[in-house]
Amino acid sequence: MDRAVKIHRSSRATTLERDADEVWSVVARAGRGPHWYVDAPPFVVRGAIDRVVGGAGRRWPVPEHEELREGDTAGFWRVTRAHRRALELVADVRSPGRVTLETTVEPGGPGRCTVRQDVTFEPDGLVGQLYMLVDLPAREVVAELTHRALLSEITAAA
Repeated sequence: MDRAVKIHRSSRATTLERDADEVWSVVARAGRGPHWYVDAPPFVVRGAIDRVVGGAGRRWPVPEHEELREGDTAGFWRVTRAHRRALELVADVRSPGRVTLETTVEPGGPGRCTVRQDVTFEPDGLVGQLYMLVDLPAREVVAELTHRALLSEITAAA
């Protein structure tokens, strides 16, 4: 697993011996059952924190169709992009800025691909700038645990 950290972004990337379309079907899967983008431990905790500070938490059910689509909502996420093996989720939580989770699946030849995830925080105002600095270690934990949850779900789908 490759890791990268910048003040605004925490990234993870893993190359898998799996077909890109097969992996994408897990990344963007909707319908019944557990889903990494709702049920990963960091998102369960973040949903609870959001409720404590007056937000709605993980209020939206996962859509019933086969794959996430632009405009869908799930957990506390709004799907802003879901095509060409790129899924962009924006968190609808109480925060002094915008939190985005982007997951891409990049083909790497027959039966091989790279899954990349970026958690980005775009701060609002001075409070957001301070929050961004204080939140960096937590964002790193979220990025790591989320990536591991997705990889686990991909492995289980084999």
